[in-house]
Amino acid sequence: MQLEGKVAVVTGAGSGIGRAIARGFAAEGCAVAIADIDGTKAEDVAAELKSTGAQSIALTTDVSQTAGVDAMVDQTVGKLGRLDIMVNNAGKYARNLVVDMSDEQWDGIIAVNLRGTFLCSRAALRHMVPQRWGRIINNASGRGLRGSPGGAVYGASKAAVMNLTRALAQEVAPYGITVNAIAPGPTDTAFWRFGRSEEEIEAALKSGRVGRPEDFVPLVSFLCSDSGGVHTGMVFDRELFVTRGES
Repeated sequence: MQLEGKVAVVTGAGSGIGRAIARGFAAEGCAVAIADIDGTKAEDVAAELKSTGAQSIALTTDVSQTAGVDAMVDQTVGKLGRLDIMVNNAGKYARNLVVDMSDEQWDGIIAVNLRGTFLCSRAALRHMVPQRWGRIINNASGRGLRGSPGGAVYGASKAAVMNLTRALAQEVAPYGITVNAIAPGPTDTAFWRFGRSEEEIEAALKSGRVGRPEDFVPLVSFLCSDSGGVHTGMVFDRELFVTRGES
């Protein structure tokens, strides 16, 4: 129960890695606010956690909107009493060549992946700094380091998230707050399956290179615990161990 008594917000927690992290946090004694742009999915996950005896609330949130993010954090503190952990997991993906990309497509990815991480972190820090303790986890990607044809906007957004992680870690270290990122690589989620044929999915799963959402829970839980406080400004990149270009 390494997170007992803590309160977390997990964005994009209605499915995939976010849902797995929320479930893992609850198992470690953490109260969890399930934030997702799909309110029905958020309600389902919150109900699942409550059925296990955990304390949880569901919040319908668009992380690209300042007012919605501030309301998400205010509601979490109002209903759960405090805020100790922010997991910036919500993300959006688009694949297109730069020459064919519209302004709207570029702006939409940056708004969720980068602006959303900034807005959620800023809102959380307004509570973490006064209490002089906090944990922020950002979901990045190996594509932010290595790039891929057609993945420019996604990779650019994730490269910026990694830089934000390292810069913010230095800003808030004096307040007992850590900021880290995970770069999950290929993981069996609806996000990863989108746009792949059944044959491609089957071949990838057989390769042994595709992870499960649950695989990241022990690492994230540790980083968010008291024991994980020595680690900050780090990007844990699983793609170092898988074939380039699959994340």
